[in-house]
Amino acid sequence: MTKLSPSVLSADFAKLGADCRAVLDAGADMIHFDVMDGHFVDNLSFGLPVLEGLRKALPEAYFDVHLMITDPMRYVSRFAGAGANCITFHVEAASDISATIAAIRSLGCGAGLSLNPPTPAEALFPYLDGLSMILVMGVTPGHGGQAFQPSALEKIRALRAECERRGLHPDISVDGGVKYATTAPQCVEAGANVLVAGSAVFCAGDIGAAVREFKSL
Repeated sequence: MTKLSPSVLSADFAKLGADCRAVLDAGADMIHFDVMDGHFVDNLSFGLPVLEGLRKALPEAYFDVHLMITDPMRYVSRFAGAGANCITFHVEAASDISATIAAIRSLGCGAGLSLNPPTPAEALFPYLDGLSMILVMGVTPGHGGQAFQPSALEKIRALRAECERRGLHPDISVDGGVKYATTAPQCVEAGANVLVAGSAVFCAGDIGAAVREFKSL
């Protein structure tokens, strides 16, 4: 079954805990927590204190933490301590990739690796054995409201095929421009099993119905 990871970037920050509780109660599998440093991407979001607060409010939640930051190695231990279950960073970041994956796993978290639209799927192939999560960006990270880039579908197919060839079974997630009626089914068909959706869930008139629609794919 398809898993849903609603992105808190689209939640109402004035009632963030309540919004996250609502999507989890509706059946969402995890919470996608985007961290932006204003350097790796030209936007800022939130950091450790917000995650710590959400962990206290939602002790049972699975937090899928996506680090869009230049030096993830510097922060992985702190995000693990703040309550992350899986920590995903970018193959384009400055930290040593293998060492960062090893550090995340040593902290008891799942390790994820993401790639931006210009980066080929093959850039992740050397690291697949150590990953719990692969995150394919459907848009340039840093800003919402962008159109989904179809090249992401070929990357999902290539990554799923390579994982199957090696007998690996990581989650393959897609983030950015994921819409229930259009791009989401295409991503699932290509091999993604985790859908990151923001406004399509948090801003839906009926959150429960929105969650059920995504998970039915």
